[in-house]
Amino acid sequence: MIKTDTWLENRDIIKELQQTDAHFAEIFEEHCQLDKKINRLDQDLIKHSSRDEEIEQMKRRKLHLKDEIYQIIQKNKTEAQT
Repeated sequence: MIKTDTWLENRDIIKELQQTDAHFAEIFEEHCQLDKKINRLDQDLIKHSSRDEEIEQMKRRKLHLKDEIYQIIQKNKTEAQT
């Protein structure tokens, strides 16, 4: 997975949440697996229109997971500051 600046900036929180929040760990793992699968399919030399639709669905799911991950991270940061 290509780590974004936000991933790197929050790596300690992410690591903690992976260990303490089962839901977070599950969606983070799903996001990582989708990223790997999308990258593999994008590099495949054989292109099919049905595969393009599959990739687009995976990208939408991955984006949804990423949004949820960021929301959990922000909530955790806010709670830690109070």
